[in-house]
Amino acid sequence: MTKVDSIPPTPDGPPPVTHPRKPARRPPSGACDSHCHIYGPFSRFPLPDNRSFTPNEAPEIALRRLHDHLGFDRAVIVHSQGYGLDHRPLLDALATGRGRYRGVALLRPETSAEDIRRYDAAGVCGVRFSFMAHLGGKPDLDKVRGIIGRVEPLGWHVAIHVAGEGLVEMRDFIRSIRAPVVIDHMARPDISEGPDGPVMTTLRTLLDKGDIWVKLSGAERLSKGAAPFSDVAPIATRLLNHAPERVLWGSDWPHVNLHGPMPDDGDLVDFISGLGTREQLRRLFVDNPAEFFRFGALVPA
Repeated sequence: MTKVDSIPPTPDGPPPVTHPRKPARRPPSGACDSHCHIYGPFSRFPLPDNRSFTPNEAPEIALRRLHDHLGFDRAVIVHSQGYGLDHRPLLDALATGRGRYRGVALLRPETSAEDIRRYDAAGVCGVRFSFMAHLGGKPDLDKVRGIIGRVEPLGWHVAIHVAGEGLVEMRDFIRSIRAPVVIDHMARPDISEGPDGPVMTTLRTLLDKGDIWVKLSGAERLSKGAAPFSDVAPIATRLLNHAPERVLWGSDWPHVNLHGPMPDDGDLVDFISGLGTREQLRRLFVDNPAEFFRFGALVPA
């Protein structure tokens, strides 16, 4: 059994902004935050001692309050390496949400078929692989292929977390995946390269394949400044205009592994809302996530 901390650990970074401002432009009805995380409550779901980082407590109830405040009716909760393979917080949130949430799991070759079926029945619809050094580095691609082969018959998507030149290196592998793919956080490019740099050019080429999507999230991570994140706008706008039918947006709340000032989530909503037309934003917030994450009818809370 995985050991857990007996007392609350010291977080690696600051907590999210407690009282974000309301966005100047409220998202349309049915809007979805397509990338967020939860941690805790630690009294019920302690952190394992083999975690890759130590987050602040940020349970589902706090996420729900945030979404009600910002104007989001749906969300996709991505299981975090902060919890290792313990998916209990995610499964509990999916049950609590009653159709409001979908989930993305972290799987290993040793994950049982029974667990995968249980996750699928609970509302998990994707598996995520991270190629980030601070989250364990590049996994064995043969093992990744084996896991994808196990969830592909379920209709799950594959989320790829990669940064910069790593996307160029992974291009052929990503193209070989037969399941739908989403690239997290605009592939985390160095924005000084601009929208026509090698990373963004590769990303647009991948989007042209037709079954590869991208999350226009992570402006606070890419920016070399702060809100309103105007230095990220050329890259995000180019992607939004290039493939408006295959873009998604997520807050990335509660912004773990950020060690500077925490972003105001109202600013993040205003950043993305300021880039598109009404039709583009409806696709980004409502229609695209409903299709990609296979949401059913929204159940009133």
